[in-house]
Amino acid sequence: MKPISYLFFWLPFFILGQNPPFEKDSISEKYLIIVGDTISNNSIGLNEIFILPKLKFTTLDSRRRYLILQRKTIKVYPYAKLASERLKLLNMRMQLLKSKHSKKKYARMVQKFVEEEFAEKLKRNTVTEGQILIKLIHRQTGDTAFDLIKSLRSSWRAYWYNNFAKLFKMSLKTPFDPLLSEEDYLIEDILQRQFQNGRLDYQKSYKEFDLYKLSKKWKLIK
Repeated sequence: MKPISYLFFWLPFFILGQNPPFEKDSISEKYLIIVGDTISNNSIGLNEIFILPKLKFTTLDSRRRYLILQRKTIKVYPYAKLASERLKLLNMRMQLLKSKHSKKKYARMVQKFVEEEFAEKLKRNTVTEGQILIKLIHRQTGDTAFDLIKSLRSSWRAYWYNNFAKLFKMSLKTPFDPLLSEEDYLIEDILQRQFQNGRLDYQKSYKEFDLYKLSKKWKLIK
């Protein structure tokens, strides 16, 4: 699937001070020093847990659709996560380079590395997986695949690749918007559940989405 592989060819608490525990009435307690005050800390620190909305399917077909979308999303999310990581690294190093020539040379090196590392894997993806990937790239970076190609290469290349993608009923300009797209809402639901159960590694997206608000919105529409 060349359009999918092309995407990655061109994309390249502080710690509170704590005193050692000491004996007080034969009971060992931990103390925290906060702005000059000593307070007892008898509570147990726990990780923050979010309770997600309960999933409800009205038909077997809707459940089947969700499970298929879940499988495809889990498959392509790591590539979107990688694209975001590569882009951040690229931008950081680009800022250290002074000449346009050195910047272009470095960008080509990153593109070649990404292509050699992932092109064959991406070619095995289906068209629907490719479109999900395009959406997830926008979710993770804040830029559409089209805009990324345009900024990293040229407007002409972005235009050409987008037209090529259209042959497969895909668009590099497709954004991720769970407020307007039910499929995107389901993708966001899938991601947040997979982050919580540890199947997918969490990476902060360009924008945080409230799953409860999204759930209520789409229930009202239905």
